[in-house]
Amino acid sequence: MKHLLLAGVAALCLGITGANAADLKFAPGQDSKFNWKSYEDFKKAHGDIKGQTLTIFGPWRGDDEKLFRSVLAYFNDATGANVQYSSSENYEQQIVIDTQAGSPPNIAILPQPGLLQDLASKGFLVPLKEGTADWVKTNYGAGESWVGLGTYKGKDGKDAFFAFPYKADLKSLVWYVPENFEEAGYKVPKTMEELIALSDQIVKDGGTPWCIGLGSGGATGWPATDWVEDLMLRMNTPETYDGWVNNTVKFNDPKVVGVIDEFGKFAKNEKYVSGGVAAVASTDFRDSPKGLFDIPPKCYLHHQASFIPTFFPEGTKLGTDADFFYMPTFASKPELGTPVLGAGTLVTITKDSPAAQAFIDFLKTPIAHEVWMAQSGFLTPYKGVKTEAYANDALKKQGEILTTATTFRFDGSDLMPGKIGAGAFWTGMVDFVGGKSAQQVGDEIQKAWDGLK
Repeated sequence: MKHLLLAGVAALCLGITGANAADLKFAPGQDSKFNWKSYEDFKKAHGDIKGQTLTIFGPWRGDDEKLFRSVLAYFNDATGANVQYSSSENYEQQIVIDTQAGSPPNIAILPQPGLLQDLASKGFLVPLKEGTADWVKTNYGAGESWVGLGTYKGKDGKDAFFAFPYKADLKSLVWYVPENFEEAGYKVPKTMEELIALSDQIVKDGGTPWCIGLGSGGATGWPATDWVEDLMLRMNTPETYDGWVNNTVKFNDPKVVGVIDEFGKFAKNEKYVSGGVAAVASTDFRDSPKGLFDIPPKCYLHHQASFIPTFFPEGTKLGTDADFFYMPTFASKPELGTPVLGAGTLVTITKDSPAAQAFIDFLKTPIAHEVWMAQSGFLTPYKGVKTEAYANDALKKQGEILTTATTFRFDGSDLMPGKIGAGAFWTGMVDFVGGKSAQQVGDEIQKAWDGLK
């Protein structure tokens, strides 16, 4: 009864409204940068759900909600279905309440594979139709990785593909100022060995190579977890990464300790970091890239995800005033390919219907990606999109990193139990930068994991 009451209150607060089919952001057939044929083919195949209601619950609010609704308008226009989208500030808790209360939406979209895995095990998710996993494997960059991310054990204990990937985030990036590189005669490194050699050269030239800031209020330490996760994928196999995330490879395993030590070669080197090692933990991550833009520069390199330009000086033009390159791999480990660390949202069916099935089919059309790509903040590993649809060259280049990746792995700390990934791992990284050894930190994090009930 409590769950039903909460669900009812939440629904009243959400103000669900349908997508307006008349408001198509880009007129079908009029711009060649979009794949309109895929849209017309979808339209012909799904006219049989006209008038049906499709309820979608997702994480996007504010500007992102407006962008998602601009995509939904095309589904609405193509099918004649009545699409109703809602969200909540506490969307993770809300979807649990709604599924347990027996009042789920048709479609639930979440950025937490762990939560979806839990819902699947309780029988709250519907397996996607046969052939969907094969489609993703073939059509997505690092497709097998994305299939693995959406495959869980159902209530019957059998593996099934439950979650379709849509909208990715990219973390494996190093940011720099092209003008600074040009003036100093530096070239973008293609391997990790070259990146380390460049860092040493900057020190030799009297500069400081890196700006690193781990500060984030109560979440201080998380930027270091991204460093460790990226390095883990560059020093060990994807299977080792997976084992580390699910605790079959322990935090104090020599492989993990070695990766933490590798991060220390950057973050615990007085000559490598702006402000010295003492400044690493105390500098807010939002302020840390600002040294790239000082004259003379306080640093030349900054490792951070695709969102970081939000915190660059106002008016910074990507590609001109600031640019990025793929966090390189070790030339000595070619067998590891080109791994990418990131995150993303996954689309699941929580209440089956013909309209819900049609929506998953819609996500296989380039248009479902290109409409958002052409506006703001959308990346996709879908190889079938027209990359010229991206709103700018920076997004296009990031999209190409995703489509050419050999391995994609979700942010490891987000997949670990909350008390580890958003607790002991964060504080352990601060302790490590503060002076503790990688072995000590690995032992302490593992002890915390072993102590979970």
